[in-house]
Amino acid sequence: MEEEKKVCASESAVDGSRDVWSSEPSLASSADHLVVMVNGILGRETDWKYAAEKFVRELPDKVFVHCSERNVSMLTLDGVDVMGGRLAEEVLEVIKSKPNMRKISFVAHSVGGLVARYAIGRLYRPPEKGSMADSCNEESKESSVGTIGGLEAMNFIAVAAPHLGSRGNKQVPFLLGVPAFEKVASCVIHFIFRRTGRHLFLTDDDEGKPPLLKRMVQDYGDLYFMSALRAFKRRFAYSNVDYDHIVGWRTSSIRRQSELANWKDTNNEKYPHVVYEEHCKACSDAEQCDSTEGNSYDKIEEELVTGLSRVSWEKVDVSFRNSKHRFSSHTIIQVKDQITQIEGADVIQHMIDHFLL
Repeated sequence: MEEEKKVCASESAVDGSRDVWSSEPSLASSADHLVVMVNGILGRETDWKYAAEKFVRELPDKVFVHCSERNVSMLTLDGVDVMGGRLAEEVLEVIKSKPNMRKISFVAHSVGGLVARYAIGRLYRPPEKGSMADSCNEESKESSVGTIGGLEAMNFIAVAAPHLGSRGNKQVPFLLGVPAFEKVASCVIHFIFRRTGRHLFLTDDDEGKPPLLKRMVQDYGDLYFMSALRAFKRRFAYSNVDYDHIVGWRTSSIRRQSELANWKDTNNEKYPHVVYEEHCKACSDAEQCDSTEGNSYDKIEEELVTGLSRVSWEKVDVSFRNSKHRFSSHTIIQVKDQITQIEGADVIQHMIDHFLL
């Protein structure tokens, strides 16, 4: 039996963040793909410890993993924009310290998915004008994309992330879908989760601007949110279909209620908890208007779905309904605790097996 590949981990010079790489010098030196892992609300860099080490063991000569610690614990209550700005600065510092990096990917959990989306909007660099001038067909246009911090954008992986916010019906499952509870939560959430809570419930009104999540489904001002997302070769949305009491299925999978997939328990031995996979092509506004005609729908949520669907997504639906720890599905999906949540290991393996290098 082949001996398990060893990995190295250390506290980075970048604000104490956790770096993970191959222990084999020759393999570590050849890695040119920076993978940035981002924690969720009230989380920390060790939340991704299992996944980071698994990525490096499986791809020892390909990736260098950086688990962000710029936004941990109470700092995650400062707002998506503030956290996104801090993450962008951190990534630039890592890139500067690792000049051999040529590619970049993000793996982000929960609110970290929104933080990463904001950060890439800050990090996006448009393509040089010369490369756009000769773009006369769709193939050349696709290749004329910008970079993220000067690196080629490869994979954007969001895990149980509230892309549509938390204000809609059943978007925060522990509120039981009761409108009265959801209305009260919208009014008091900022007392608990401060600016981040306002952003999640779209109650923010910074100097008369639209709510931040609405701004993030377009290129807004000098922030290229959608151009940055479009720059990635692949975008993944991993979602819990049930027992995630923090982030609902609709918001994490970027779907309308009528689009939620029909699924059943799987017999897939390699990925037993992956119950449905769907490749969603980018849709034009006209196509989306046709698909929602006659549906009674929350207007703001519809704007968010429409905006984010202008790029393609690979949607992976996950269920831990048969797990004795199923009520912790929100963190099992990232294997936050390696002892009690190791059942989520197949989801991490799925990410690695579908990771574009």
